[in-house]
Amino acid sequence: MFTIKHNELRAEEFISLWETVWGSGPSLEQTRLAMDHTLFRVSVFDGDKIIGMARMIGDMGLDYYIKDVIVRPEYQGKGVGRLLINELLVFVNDNGISGTGVFVELCAMPDKIPFYQKFGFDSNEAQRLKMMYTVR
Repeated sequence: MFTIKHNELRAEEFISLWETVWGSGPSLEQTRLAMDHTLFRVSVFDGDKIIGMARMIGDMGLDYYIKDVIVRPEYQGKGVGRLLINELLVFVNDNGISGTGVFVELCAMPDKIPFYQKFGFDSNEAQRLKMMYTVR
């Protein structure tokens, strides 16, 4: 049985999970700032071990953006990702203006697109633009 926690994800846990999937993580200071400014964080534990997390950023009115959905590789395919996305969508539903439409967006690697399509996500012709800016 997994335990779900809301808004308790610590920077150290975030970095630990990041490194299980994407390699070297961001700095602790940078991650603490990100956690402080995230609208909603959801984390999943197996006992005391963090096994998955996701976070939501956005403006709470028109746009929500799902960021950093991470599930430890050994727990992938066991429903943890589905649990995380469902928790994020409940947050949007509970905090959005009743009767209005809002954008819920995310960026996904091509191999993960079928997973997100199961929830109703679809792509368009827009291209994601990015750059890594070094703060001076």
